[in-house]
Amino acid sequence: MNPAVEVDRLSWTYHLAARPAVCDISLTIPAGEFTLIAGPNEAGKTTLAMAIKGLIPHSFPGRRAGVVRVFGEEVQRKEAALLAKQVGYVFSDPEAQFTSLTVEEEILFGLENIGVPESEIEHRIRRASELTMISDLLDKPPYDISGGQKQRVAIASVLAMDPEILILDEPTSMVDPLGKDLIVEICAELRRRRRLTLIVIEHNLEAFAALADRIVLIRGGRIERAAAPREFLEDPEFLERSGVYPPQVTQVFARLRAHGLYRGPLPLTDEEGIRAGDALLRGAGA
Repeated sequence: MNPAVEVDRLSWTYHLAARPAVCDISLTIPAGEFTLIAGPNEAGKTTLAMAIKGLIPHSFPGRRAGVVRVFGEEVQRKEAALLAKQVGYVFSDPEAQFTSLTVEEEILFGLENIGVPESEIEHRIRRASELTMISDLLDKPPYDISGGQKQRVAIASVLAMDPEILILDEPTSMVDPLGKDLIVEICAELRRRRRLTLIVIEHNLEAFAALADRIVLIRGGRIERAAAPREFLEDPEFLERSGVYPPQVTQVFARLRAHGLYRGPLPLTDEEGIRAGDALLRGAGA
């Protein structure tokens, strides 16, 4: 089976830019993997995502080198309609993709664009709205709801088209803590189902580190590190210098380990941190 995504020595320079946004990037993403792409602002994360989606080079002028393949076929050679079905993209600002007067019409718009049969439309809208917890918003204008709800509507609109690859570009950047938790819950459910390849772009790893199969660090347009989460987070100080912020619990136990007070693996979640702390206290009490 072909990988979902193959990026082979990709470089891209936007029109009139002084330097490449990404430079000589190679990355393979297996089908069904949850890949978390991290890095500081303007590192090249979104450029890489748009190249996978085909927005680069189709929608932006610039100079390209290298190849991006989706399911074995070059993105540049794929028909736009097929690419729209295979790769879903949710922008960091959900309003950027809204076009309709109600949430239901917003979901319907994408389905009609890709030619989904009328007999399937109601089922797809219901399935996507239930998964994203927006069933009670279908008759509301998408511009008059909260930031977290807007993000979930944007995700539902893309999920309804049943893509094989879903890209979420900083999905928690414009939402409150409750909205962030709901988006993480949606991603956790998608990961459990393993029906699609999930690519999430985030500079803060707190929410998604424990869910990801692999974390990729991009800085200065290049890949600096790619590893499973526990291995990736082994050096929190390096990550912080790179403009990436590990989970707070990971940082705390890294400092304890640096002072010789802890010798175990660094926890990725609060639950792991509580267990490690309890074990540490029991050892100290003994």
